[in-house]
Amino acid sequence: MNTPTRDRRALSLALLSLLQFLIAIDVTVVNVALPSIGARFGAGTASLSWVVTGYTLAGGGLLLLGGRLTDLFGRRRMFLLGAVLFGAASLAAGLAPNLETLIAARFAQGVGEALASPAAMSLIALLFPGPAERAKALGVWGAISASGLVVGVLLSGTIVQLLDWRWIFGVNVPIVTAVVALAPRLVRADGPRASGGRLDLPGAALLTGGPLALVHGALSGSVASLLVGAVLLAAFVAVEARTDHPLVPLSFFTHRARAVANAATIPLSAGLSAMFFLVTLYLQDVVGLGPFQAGLAYLPFCAVLLIAIHSASSLIGTLGMWRTALAGLLLTAAGLGWLARLPDEGGLWVDVLPGMLAVAAGMGLGLLALQNAALSDVTEADAGAASGVQRSVDQLGGSLGLAVLVGAAVGGGATQAVDFRAAFAWAAAAVLAAAAGVVLAAPRKRTPR
Repeated sequence: MNTPTRDRRALSLALLSLLQFLIAIDVTVVNVALPSIGARFGAGTASLSWVVTGYTLAGGGLLLLGGRLTDLFGRRRMFLLGAVLFGAASLAAGLAPNLETLIAARFAQGVGEALASPAAMSLIALLFPGPAERAKALGVWGAISASGLVVGVLLSGTIVQLLDWRWIFGVNVPIVTAVVALAPRLVRADGPRASGGRLDLPGAALLTGGPLALVHGALSGSVASLLVGAVLLAAFVAVEARTDHPLVPLSFFTHRARAVANAATIPLSAGLSAMFFLVTLYLQDVVGLGPFQAGLAYLPFCAVLLIAIHSASSLIGTLGMWRTALAGLLLTAAGLGWLARLPDEGGLWVDVLPGMLAVAAGMGLGLLALQNAALSDVTEADAGAASGVQRSVDQLGGSLGLAVLVGAAVGGGATQAVDFRAAFAWAAAAVLAAAAGVVLAAPRKRTPR
């Protein structure tokens, strides 16, 4: 196999990161547009919530299947298929004649992500096999992806104000078209694939249905839905233990570094999702900012996040993955703890921004270090599976955590700020528990430089 040149690897990384940028944008781009969508289709809050959660739950629930497909049928092939599906679903969402079609298109966008994202991540892991260079490459990928979350908030307010909410999906189409056209020239072709191997479709269905039921139960207060979700996830574990071709062998989690990294990612992703959702509401409903102003308030957050991600690779080389991850977890917990003291009548600069910046620094360090650890010792045979597990944990952890914390935030306190304080306190406690778990369970061996 010919080794790609340095310039070609850089261009490949840029292309892979560009699609991930669009995928990240679509996590947050609908938030500001939801009132306009609701007015257009006459939909209430409960129905509109699926426009947000349908995307992340479909993506997160099917990412393991996407990782398996990547290993079986080829990384470039699955990246291209996922990109085409994501672009087509974006077009369908922008043209949706009713809410049902829009929600279906959002689920289809999630399926596109489930194919493209693990393929891209495993391509990066194999293009940059050394721990130091991989950390730098994942830093670029993570920085661009994280920027997409904030750009989504800004883009949504701008487009809704100047154009129409449909364009928040329409802008994806020409960019995805360019990615699909350039990928065959920049991304190396797939080599021969191993023969045999089947798809664990029951496992994929259970892993998607379980979180869907849990989210519905958490948001609606339905005990029956929560029980159904728990049963489906238990069934998923049982299926994976017995099938000859699981989405990911349970023995995969006996690799200590991967298991610890994926477990710690769950509360970290939940904290980030809760911060985006609740702080956006607090800035508009309590501080009194407009949608576009609330989006602008995230610019300092984005700047600190990018600085932290840029610094993470150097810190990983100096401190090791686990000390860097621990620093990120503690910073995030401190930021969430600051937000847990939000006053009933607060302001941006003193009450909100310090907590946001601490979370940004913690996320930039913590998520990158944990992401790097989750790809420890990957090979051609399991790079896709490892990438799929990490992305699935990130997505589902954020979705489920957000549902639980939002459920806590509408628990009927005396004021909205009281409910928000409770949600942020729980989020901070969960991240601190993850930090304690890293201290106790993380491998002691430092990452080679």
